[in-house]
Amino acid sequence: MAQRSQDKGATGGVPSVTDPARIRNVVLVGHSGAGKTTLVEALLAASGTIGRAGSVTDGTTVCDHDPAAVRQQRSVALACAPLLHDGIKVNLLDTPGYADFVGELRAGLRAADAALFVVSAVDGMDAATAALWEECAAVDMPRAVAVARLDHPRADFDEAVALCQRVFGDNVLPLYLPMLGDDGESTVGLLGLITRRIFDYTDGLPPQVREPDPEHLPAIVESRNELIEGIIAESEDESLMDHYLAGEEIDSGVLVEDLEKAVARGHFYPVVPVCAATGVGLDALLEVLTAGFPSPPEHDLPVVTGVDGSPRPPLTCDPDGPLVAEVVKTTIDRHVGRVCVVRVFSGTLRPEQTVHICGHGLAERGHPDHDADERIAHLYSPLGAALREVGVAVAGDICAITKSGSAETGDTISARENPLLIAPWEMPEPLLPVAIVAKSRSDEDALARNLARLVAGDPTMRLERNPETHQLVLWCMGEAHADVVLERLRAGGVDLDTEPVRVSLRETLTAPARGHGRHVKQSGGHGQYAVCDIEVEPLPRGAGFEFVDRVVGGAVPHNYIPSVEKGVRAQMERGIVAGHPVVDLRVTLVDGKAHSVDSSDAAFQTAGALALRDAAEQGGPALLEPVDEVTVRVPDGNVGTVMGDLSGRRARVLGTEPDPDSDGRTLVRAEVPATELLRYAVELRAMTSGAGTFRRHFVRYDPMPAHLADQIRKEHV
Repeated sequence: MAQRSQDKGATGGVPSVTDPARIRNVVLVGHSGAGKTTLVEALLAASGTIGRAGSVTDGTTVCDHDPAAVRQQRSVALACAPLLHDGIKVNLLDTPGYADFVGELRAGLRAADAALFVVSAVDGMDAATAALWEECAAVDMPRAVAVARLDHPRADFDEAVALCQRVFGDNVLPLYLPMLGDDGESTVGLLGLITRRIFDYTDGLPPQVREPDPEHLPAIVESRNELIEGIIAESEDESLMDHYLAGEEIDSGVLVEDLEKAVARGHFYPVVPVCAATGVGLDALLEVLTAGFPSPPEHDLPVVTGVDGSPRPPLTCDPDGPLVAEVVKTTIDRHVGRVCVVRVFSGTLRPEQTVHICGHGLAERGHPDHDADERIAHLYSPLGAALREVGVAVAGDICAITKSGSAETGDTISARENPLLIAPWEMPEPLLPVAIVAKSRSDEDALARNLARLVAGDPTMRLERNPETHQLVLWCMGEAHADVVLERLRAGGVDLDTEPVRVSLRETLTAPARGHGRHVKQSGGHGQYAVCDIEVEPLPRGAGFEFVDRVVGGAVPHNYIPSVEKGVRAQMERGIVAGHPVVDLRVTLVDGKAHSVDSSDAAFQTAGALALRDAAEQGGPALLEPVDEVTVRVPDGNVGTVMGDLSGRRARVLGTEPDPDSDGRTLVRAEVPATELLRYAVELRAMTSGAGTFRRHFVRYDPMPAHLADQIRKEHV
């Protein structure tokens, strides 16, 4: 991939193309602080898309326009930044590097056809980045590596490349080597391994190209041979290896052509050193993005079905094909309302077009299935928060629409006369609960409106209104995610507080008991009279509730027996110890008394409730807590730490096994009380440096330890 120069300011305006072959959709991934946003800013400036690069610390970058991102000085949301280079439109998708915002990362991967891994020459990479490389490899997504932050005093390009080769595997090879200045520390240029030329950035972009100095030749020769061998190994021309082994010089044009093909197929991963501050390598990186990465027609498209799930032919990236697009991000702008970033997979999206918008398969996340026909008024090219109107969006391109009444993240946009559906992409389960409460009645209305907007745009957040604890719970990906959600709610005018999350417990009896319920009020006029005797016995866990009538001799009239059962059930809902529902009991009505005038349905309901409370005093009441089966996925080196921590959470470890989907990782299975998992998402991440993940599902209720149960009883009094 020979480097070509680019004049500053050669582009500008709104990048617009109508040929899918002249589009590249590239997602930038890497850990928080690796330099992704700064690199995007530098590429936009180098291509003339913006006048000058902004700063993350000053909060002036194109991509970090969210107030939370400015305050935290890190990306918290997906941002699209298109540029034009050599007539090719490159849609750069900047993603957050912090694990809490993995939903934004997933959206970026869905919209992209290739991934640029940004690795810091100072800090290396985290385990989550390594895991993401494996995911991209599983679907053969083309990848390249940009080693950034070369201007830092502790930058070490060689160590960063060695780390990438250890973690990412074979065929991760540099196309260029950094060239140091006279001070021996600053990076002022690149050594081109294919062209064997020096690109000197001392005077900025474009670089001065010249022959290498003698002291550069040994490094160029050694690295160039390794690069050529890697390219030839992936070449479709088997004769190249014979020529190379015979000592023949291989034309650089042939090498570049084979390199570009290998990169596009996802079989070769070029490494480019870049420095956003000085401009070193920016033009070389743009060359990789445009010449090496595939265009949308070269990349596999998602499976599409009818709205009813019926099979449909595979999509092709054809502007004249059926319209199929997907909403990859939804935000709410205070001025223009709902803004949806859309990836067009097939067909052409035009202004004033009536389309079908549908979303299915995310009901569990708070997104009920929905279908609607809407008119698209205008199309825009998003540049961070800026929206620039365009005339058309063809297959393969990314655009934005506004003021949709129903579109949510993950929805499919298709032709009204031919509605289609793309299966939603995989999203991790939110596992950190945060209970929120509005401070006033007016805040409750504002909270409901703002929550609906946030849920529409964030599939990684789940909203739960717990009918037992009467709490409004937001399930988030982690503390940072929760902080951003709460900040957005408050920015929307909602005054709210958080409170400790309460787990839904159960109560039961552990021993058979008898209960006597007497409800008698006779003070003249129509009174209340009901007496009943019951026997209570515990049932196996999960058996539910049984009511048995063994009254003889009409001691309790037949028409009042259902009233006793109703009273018992009502008391079971209210609880007998700490206000939690009672489960797994058999209640037998054995005797009672009635009055011909004063007995009533209400009186026997009250007597039934009193009888159950009386039985509870001698039946060994116990609290039951929910137990979840948890599957923890961690690197092998963290297994001991995780298992020790689970033991401290009163877990019963079921076993471990190698992760079938990843080398070097282990699955730990355990049964853990749900009360011990409220902050496990945060604590597991801390234990494993962000590399651990887990899934959970409810299994059963088990008795709570006596000391914990006593504490809950005291709090209830």
